[in-house]
Amino acid sequence: QVQLVESGGGLVQAGGSLRLSCAASGRTFSSYGMGWFRQAPGKEREFVATITSSGSSAFYADSVKGRFTISRDNAKNTVYLQMNNLKPEDTAVYYCAAASDSSGYRNSGMYRYWGQGTQVTVSS
Repeated sequence: QVQLVESGGGLVQAGGSLRLSCAASGRTFSSYGMGWFRQAPGKEREFVATITSSGSSAFYADSVKGRFTISRDNAKNTVYLQMNNLKPEDTAVYYCAAASDSSGYRNSGMYRYWGQGTQVTVSS
């Protein structure tokens, strides 16, 4: 069992930055690929970024590529999402998720564990 707790969300002006953190419980964090997803009001949950268990590979949605960076610290059981140059359309609840294996995935169905989410609001 893995429990995930996100933090770092908040209100920021367009062009600003935030860093989200996701702390995981359990001793097997380094075995899981991790992902970040987001859901805006009235929209479906969408993929943002994913990273493999070792941190050697990362993939991004086109909408955030070049602005967001996913990283992880396996010694701290934590995955991060650094978000720069934020835009109003980035406003959403952001969720971290742990995959069923060591790979990173764009498909939310490949994730076994989910956090409760953290709100990010970007004002124009």
